[in-house]
Amino acid sequence: MNIGLIGYPVHHSLSPEMQNSAFRELDLNYKYEKFNVEPGKLGDIICYFQANGFKGFNVTIPHKETVMPFLDEIDEEALAIGAVNTVDIKDGKLIGYNTDGKGFVNGLKQKLIKPISESHILILGAGGAARAIAHSLYLHQPMSIVIANRTTRRAEKIIQECLKGDGNALTLQEAEHMLSRFDIVVNTTPIGMHPNYNEIPLDLRRLNEGTVLSDIIYNPLKTKWLKLGEQKGAIIDNGLSMFVHQGALAFEIWTGRKPNVNLMKETVIKQLGGSYVNR
Repeated sequence: MNIGLIGYPVHHSLSPEMQNSAFRELDLNYKYEKFNVEPGKLGDIICYFQANGFKGFNVTIPHKETVMPFLDEIDEEALAIGAVNTVDIKDGKLIGYNTDGKGFVNGLKQKLIKPISESHILILGAGGAARAIAHSLYLHQPMSIVIANRTTRRAEKIIQECLKGDGNALTLQEAEHMLSRFDIVVNTTPIGMHPNYNEIPLDLRRLNEGTVLSDIIYNPLKTKWLKLGEQKGAIIDNGLSMFVHQGALAFEIWTGRKPNVNLMKETVIKQLGGSYVNR
């Protein structure tokens, strides 16, 4: 069975190494490969997948929204988020899912010292990842969710479309002043990603000790922002957990089997040339 990954660009993705290691361990005859697909070429690659017996594919930037009209069915959570990152091809039908938000929450839960339902949450950024994460966190009925962005218009749109209006939007400057109010702070922006190691998305001077500080970036494994948070006594969570757990959920959709999440995580760390394990 073949599985694809489509995006533009996708040369940097570590999904093939991660998924193929999990397939091999379970002795599954699956092969995962990536396809660089320019905008406007989605129809061509989907026809190729169907004609060549692919079992499914992952979808990454910039196709998570534009792939939706090509699908026969879309899972309820993906519809609520407004984006698809996993497609299963079953009996000729294309069925879309979104595992990003649920994968993030599965990883985050391993870090929490109190339930999401008892937490005040701040999300930085208002892109596709923020939509998925905000929606999945909202399903756990937190005390509050605030979305902070450079401008609040996109944050307000997420609140209306993914949180049923139950949230607040702030500028990043306003969020910095209110930082001590939050139990969980999540960076969904690319600020601090390789090669821009010295950038941080939000000043942490008002961060409380014991706050869970999560950054969905996994290259580097520990961003400058996480290092600063760790110095202030935060519980840190890097993007590796989201990347691995969303991939594990996709793996289960395609195969009906649960993969070895630890093996998947170790494979990614090895590919990044590191030995850091975020505990």
